[in-house]
Amino acid sequence: MRRRGATTSSPRHPARAWCGSTANKTPATPRRAGICTACMPEPAALPGYAELHAISAFSFGRGASLPQELVQRAVELGYAGLALTDECSVAGVVRAWARLRELREEGRVPEGFALLYGSEFALPGGRLIAIARHLQGWGGLCRFITAARTGGAAKGSYQIDWQHGSFSLLAGCEILWVPEPPTNSAIDEEAVSACLASVTARFDPEHLWLAVELLRSPEDPLWLATLRLLGARHGLPLVAAGGVCMHRRSRKPLQDVLTATRLNRPVADCGLQLQPSAERHLRHRLLLSRIYPRALLQATLQVVQRCSGFDLAQIHYDYPQESLPAGLTPSQALRQRVLQGMAERYPRGTPVQIRRYLVKELRLIAACRYEMFFLTVHDIVCFARERGILCQGRGSAANSVVCWCLGITAANPEHSHPLLERFISRERRHEPPDIDVDFEHERREEVIQYLYAKYGRERAALAAAVITWRPRSAIRAVGAALGLPQTLIDAYAQDHPGFHEAPGAAHLQALAVRTGGQPLSERSALLWPLLARQLLGLPRHLSQHVGGFVLTQTPLTCLVPVENAAMAGRSVIQWDKNDIKDLGLMKVDVLALGMLSAIRRTLELVSERRGAPFTRYDIPPDDPATYAMARRADTVGVFQIESRAQMAMLPRLKPATFYDLVVQVALVRPGPVAGGMVRPYLLARSRRAAGRATRYERSALEDPAQPPRLMQALARTLGVPIFQEQVMQMAILAAGFSPGEADALRRGMATFKYGGNVHKFEARFIGGMVAGGYRPDFARRIFEQIKGFGEYGFPESHAWSFALLAYESAWLKCHEPEAFLAALLNAQPMGFYTPSQLIQDARRHGVAVLPVDVTQSDWDCRLQYPQAVVQDCKPNRPQTLAGKALSAIENKADADLRPAVRLGLRLVGSLGREAGARIVQARTLRPLAGTEDLALRARLGRGELNALAAADALASLAGHRRQQTWEAAALHGTPRLLQDAPVGEARLCLPAAAEAEEIIHDYAALGLTLRRHPLALLRPHLARRRLSSAAALLALPSGRSVRACGLVTVRQRPQTAGGTVFVTLEDETGTVNVIIGAELRERQRQVLLHARLLAVQGRWQRTCAAEPGAGSAACHLVAGQLADLTPLLGRLAGHSGRSRDFR
Repeated sequence: MRRRGATTSSPRHPARAWCGSTANKTPATPRRAGICTACMPEPAALPGYAELHAISAFSFGRGASLPQELVQRAVELGYAGLALTDECSVAGVVRAWARLRELREEGRVPEGFALLYGSEFALPGGRLIAIARHLQGWGGLCRFITAARTGGAAKGSYQIDWQHGSFSLLAGCEILWVPEPPTNSAIDEEAVSACLASVTARFDPEHLWLAVELLRSPEDPLWLATLRLLGARHGLPLVAAGGVCMHRRSRKPLQDVLTATRLNRPVADCGLQLQPSAERHLRHRLLLSRIYPRALLQATLQVVQRCSGFDLAQIHYDYPQESLPAGLTPSQALRQRVLQGMAERYPRGTPVQIRRYLVKELRLIAACRYEMFFLTVHDIVCFARERGILCQGRGSAANSVVCWCLGITAANPEHSHPLLERFISRERRHEPPDIDVDFEHERREEVIQYLYAKYGRERAALAAAVITWRPRSAIRAVGAALGLPQTLIDAYAQDHPGFHEAPGAAHLQALAVRTGGQPLSERSALLWPLLARQLLGLPRHLSQHVGGFVLTQTPLTCLVPVENAAMAGRSVIQWDKNDIKDLGLMKVDVLALGMLSAIRRTLELVSERRGAPFTRYDIPPDDPATYAMARRADTVGVFQIESRAQMAMLPRLKPATFYDLVVQVALVRPGPVAGGMVRPYLLARSRRAAGRATRYERSALEDPAQPPRLMQALARTLGVPIFQEQVMQMAILAAGFSPGEADALRRGMATFKYGGNVHKFEARFIGGMVAGGYRPDFARRIFEQIKGFGEYGFPESHAWSFALLAYESAWLKCHEPEAFLAALLNAQPMGFYTPSQLIQDARRHGVAVLPVDVTQSDWDCRLQYPQAVVQDCKPNRPQTLAGKALSAIENKADADLRPAVRLGLRLVGSLGREAGARIVQARTLRPLAGTEDLALRARLGRGELNALAAADALASLAGHRRQQTWEAAALHGTPRLLQDAPVGEARLCLPAAAEAEEIIHDYAALGLTLRRHPLALLRPHLARRRLSSAAALLALPSGRSVRACGLVTVRQRPQTAGGTVFVTLEDETGTVNVIIGAELRERQRQVLLHARLLAVQGRWQRTCAAEPGAGSAACHLVAGQLADLTPLLGRLAGHSGRSRDFR
């Protein structure tokens, strides 16, 4: 039977009618969601209610509020509880749980409020809501979600139906069935009844409810009557629910945008897919009492009573036991392995201080029961070392003497001032320590598959990473949802990569006209940036963490759902690293670091060249030439100190020792910059160089005869706090913090810019320092400096780990430049610079680079030795070649005997590794006779042969590039049956292309050229415009007004730079660092963002008295005017308008 709703006299918005004449008498009375607050009864008089069906933004494309916002709003409205029921997901529950915990600590949660944990599932005819009653019910819910997400479902989706769903797993849950609401006033009673029959056949009626969602539509009375009738027929009690997808009604426009984005169409075309009203928000209980019968509201409290016995704090985690030797307790096993490692680290005896550290740390580890965590990480590191995979621990783990003895970290705690509380604290014993281990990025997958093989898919999975809406993606999504032209969306996204300044409506109107479109409506111009800002930061989808593994002793799916990752062979839990930390689960970070791959490859090439193994431990410490190179900022390709900001600091800091490198790595970070530590530290170094003593603030309560108390924390950095450990030490020494409180301060500062409880620490810190005898203004200044660490500051232990890699890579660049270049190219993609920039830097240092050649190149770039040495070594054994070449080079008998770098086939775009291997194999038996011989013996297809010709890799077989392209086309243009037939006509010889054309094709095929730099060809024209080269600028004094031009290789806008943009220009002689202020950036935004060849007029400045030989890193050009000269690149092709993306 089908029912249609009759026209009713009841108003569509009963709350407004209820206010009636009162609203007319007092028009200024404030209203809340359609309620006259003047008429509002006391909260105690309102019926109790708990929202049982609420989704958050983790129901991607549907929810418009964060879990934290939902739980806080439910508390504010006086609800008895809130069930977070995201679609086939529990990804947001930990955030809601953590926020509720914070609100309870602040005393803002009424007694009895309960957060319930559930999920919803779309089924034919409606939605199924499952809410866990107890811990076993939670485990069943997690397994049910896992089955739906992994049973053949694509990433990001799930599969479930009445026939194949494992509904028995939900026996420990309260089940709510939400029938599909009526459309167009039509209610199909038989269809709803059939669905209810399917539900009642699969679930215990004692724990089954029929949910009623009334959204103040004209059909509500008839829909309620129908559900009452069907509920009685099937024996199901009715319960109220709101179908909530936002915490406030003001989020309705954003919810429409999310719906449009999910459907991939403009809002105007979404029709009935949009919510018809804004009622799916957390509504006031007074309004709910006017919509729902009291019995339905009371039923929600029964569900809360049944489900409030479970809380996420009940989740119990057990460490995996595979790494525990038989017959030993975890403490015995860890102590045994630590003592073995200590004997290897200190063969001549362990220093007394290290022994003291070790005893303290082992006791703390045992008290917190972390032994299996350390044993598990040690097992992973041992696996990598057995297979020759370079690895190194970093982060706070480098504070650990245990990690040092186990070989997990490389920073010697004897020199790195370890602070154990930064790593492990009794106050947070529920939270395992954080151990990050970097592995070679090319071989990390071997480690990942080892973990899967050892622990199984049911006990090992990667943590999730929550991908949020970023500025550009938010701009594009909202623009598309508003139905705006794509050209306008692209222009706005390009012009405003962030929301540092909100563009006005006039700017958007001008942008619309400039892109050739119609003027925007006033509403669109206002809504676009407004909704984009609201969307910013909301979850967009789940991805996999870069390497955070969760390992368990019991099945992981009893704790959290697991789903398929986009990458084959990977599985991901639904919680991210912060959720894992909040719940105290173990996470082992198996991270990838490209520089480790580059160092390992360099060491292999050096070993080959020297004729003997050469390892990291053979790199000599404190090499003067290496530090001199660093002081010149000659660090292109060097780990950590290769960025423009780091290179600008190197000539100012002038590192001469390893600890200087540690400070260098940590100082050029947003934290120290925002905290104002950079200039004071450089001044302190200058004072020390002048022989003046470092001054420390003294407490009025200190003994003047004793060293200042703060000297213990700050002496190593000349009185300026740079590292996180120093912040903690200052809090302990000067403000009276306990070690646990000091670590809480560090973690609080890390969340400062996200609204952390910094005010609590501020009062405690300043008050503690004042009570300790320090001046109030000094205490406030120190705390303001500490706030900078909320913008990302390094722990000293982490800086030590990275400084080791920085020194090793710098030494290899300094002493083995050919091997270092080849290794960097083979380890791509990685680092700050493109292969073209790396090659140009190496060539400026005298490294010979040879082109890709099918008769000479391997897949990887390699060292190629001078022909004289090769010929001389032919009668001897092959392994003597490297040693003989090394001897000749080291004796400098002939500079031409230095090896060259032969570019590998890997640089040829669209040429696969298998094709490269076939080319190398084809030429091992006999030399290649020509292009046709290569194609036949290496079984190359048309695309592969064309790619080689485009890259000029067939030059030794066919001549210049045009000839190569012709022969490749001719070979595959002949039918297969006639390819061996004799050809009577002579070979066609084509003229070679001009150098400019060859350069263009080099960049197109390889992304680089070994010919002249593009600007070398344009130099005469640039000279006529009085545009100086990078080399010419270096000879000019500071303060000179200059004009320069170059290819834009880098654009950077650090958050701590106050709107300033840093641009790097490159020409045939070097690079120029350009500083563009905020005013000029806004005035010439289009030129700045779009120019590939940029001319700059401004003032030349030298930042300091640089080391002799220091290059452009010690100088910069402060821009006053910009000009886009990109059209000049068209002259390289011989006609205007054509240009390439030169990098």
